[in-house]
Amino acid sequence: MQNIIIEPTENPKVMKFVTDYQIIPGSIELDRQSDVSEMPLAKELFNFNFIEKIFITSNFIAISKKEDVKWEFLVESLKDVIQEQLEKNPRIYIQKQAKTNNVFAEMTPNPSVMKFVSSTNLLSGFVEVKNKENSDDVPLAKAIFEEFSFVKEVFISDNFVAVTKDESVEWHKVMIEMRAFITEYLQNGGKISNLVAQNHAAPVEQIMNRNYTETEQRISDILVEYVAPAVENDGGKISLMEYVADTKTAKMLLQGACSGCPSSTATLKNGIENILKQFLPEVVENVEAVNG
Repeated sequence: MQNIIIEPTENPKVMKFVTDYQIIPGSIELDRQSDVSEMPLAKELFNFNFIEKIFITSNFIAISKKEDVKWEFLVESLKDVIQEQLEKNPRIYIQKQAKTNNVFAEMTPNPSVMKFVSSTNLLSGFVEVKNKENSDDVPLAKAIFEEFSFVKEVFISDNFVAVTKDESVEWHKVMIEMRAFITEYLQNGGKISNLVAQNHAAPVEQIMNRNYTETEQRISDILVEYVAPAVENDGGKISLMEYVADTKTAKMLLQGACSGCPSSTATLKNGIENILKQFLPEVVENVEAVNG
């Protein structure tokens, strides 16, 4: 039987049901207009008319209910449904076929950025190299810059390398060559980075030269738990840079595929801002990017 732990959240409307394994890579948010025909768990949960939204990511399911319903009468029934459905379908939906290559290429929402995913972990955390001149301490990035003149930025996180190109080439012409180069570099035992990787939990403290305030840490915790899996699955990183209490504004740093992405504004406003408002309604009213 699946081991499910019930955890309250900062938002009294939202309850988490935590499993002891990763349910899905990335994340998915569902409401009553979503197509859940191929997701039996979501379909079963939406049979309860008090459920408004379902958020599934990593190792938990977060359920948002209507205001006028009390959790104390619901949680055990929901837990039973989740346990039953996960026994039948532990991965929620059909997984992508495993790749046989050591490194495979994957498009991102940013047309300038290609993600190269390794079958092994590269870093515990992430490093960002904005140009060739600053790549000496990150040997993998330096090798990529030296081999390919069209490369503008390199972002390395966990098991992938996100490469940003300039406008001189199209990815379909250079993708295979770069994938082969990165594969060979890793197979030959090439060094990844001499820098200490930034921490996913408090990623911009090295940039700010200070620790997060208590409020900033609360916001960052929500980002790490609810936003990071989906964003990192697309080859990017969105981190809290600063919280301005007077205007209730969370200022975000965009990195990797998120930096310069045409859809990043929509992601911030329609996705991240809504999530933060949902979980921290008394804290956050606006979300802004500090870079493009």
